[in-house]
Amino acid sequence: MQGAADLRRFIEVPYTRYRNDPRWVPPLRSDEHARLTPGKNPFFEHGTAACFLAREGGEVVGRVAASIDRNHDLTHGERQAAFGFFEATSVVAAAALLERAAAWGKEQGAEVLRGPLSFTTNDECGLLIEGFDRRPAIMMPHNPPEYAGWVEASGFVKAKDLYSFRAPIPRESPATFRRIAASTRRLPGLVARPIDMRHFDEELGRVKSVYNEAWERNWGFVPMTDAEIDHMAKQLRPAIVSELVRFVEVDGMTVGFGLIIPDINLALSKIDGRLFPFGIVRLLWNLPRIREGRLMALGVRSDWQRKGIAPLLVEELVQALNGRRYTDVEIGWTLEDNDAVNNLITGIGGVRAGVYRIYERRIP
Repeated sequence: MQGAADLRRFIEVPYTRYRNDPRWVPPLRSDEHARLTPGKNPFFEHGTAACFLAREGGEVVGRVAASIDRNHDLTHGERQAAFGFFEATSVVAAAALLERAAAWGKEQGAEVLRGPLSFTTNDECGLLIEGFDRRPAIMMPHNPPEYAGWVEASGFVKAKDLYSFRAPIPRESPATFRRIAASTRRLPGLVARPIDMRHFDEELGRVKSVYNEAWERNWGFVPMTDAEIDHMAKQLRPAIVSELVRFVEVDGMTVGFGLIIPDINLALSKIDGRLFPFGIVRLLWNLPRIREGRLMALGVRSDWQRKGIAPLLVEELVQALNGRRYTDVEIGWTLEDNDAVNNLITGIGGVRAGVYRIYERRIP
């Protein structure tokens, strides 16, 4: 792929691919451009990527991005290439794109190719294999059912499945959670509170103090740099509802936090990926009317796990969601074998709504 014109073609592929798919939500083209541009996406401070287009008879029939993340390799002690931003119109195009991604990965010294990862597990990841009858929540992928077969036909096998759950908002959390939360609230020096948007940078520092430490044991986890957390926070800040971000602190130290974002895909679905000339008006009109959310993170420092902090955060968030008259929340993603978290979710009424598969193939 060469130059700005090809980058525009690369970004435009899914808008053509899903033109008649009522469940696909077009992302903002400006956001997609930033994701793929060094200097705008802090991933490129520790990673590199190459974008490829597949053409047949002069027509674009697919795309893929291949990437290397040095932070992943340092964390996991392996040489991984990732493929992401994957779209194709046929099994032939899919095979050509995946082979090109593997060849590029080999050129970079990688030993395994995994994906879809656009670009890491902190970004949009996984191939939808279950849950095609629903609109994806914010920052969750969507693709046709045939993609799984096309990827497997190119020699890829399952590496890990990710789950998402859908839960109606109960009037109150389950009795067990309320009992644990009540006991936890009695811990000396404990405070549970919403985010203070007037001091956003300081509050973001508290998120940083918990995030990497809370998730470091998860499969495929790659620590987020301060710049990456700042970048994501800047993107999400306009949609943040202060009551839906909760901190738990003990003697002034943040030990856990929960983050629910209004599902702005409900608004994005109405503007076709463009803010101008009228998209921003429609977006701003619809944002306050959203009554569905996505639980993007609920993390507790490892030394404070199993001390009732997670049930307390759930109790806090359920109360906040009721206060905002929310009807539903999507929870996830979670790892398929994270029984503790998955059981907690089903314990509050969550029902599995989607399965997203990450594939892998050795690079000879």
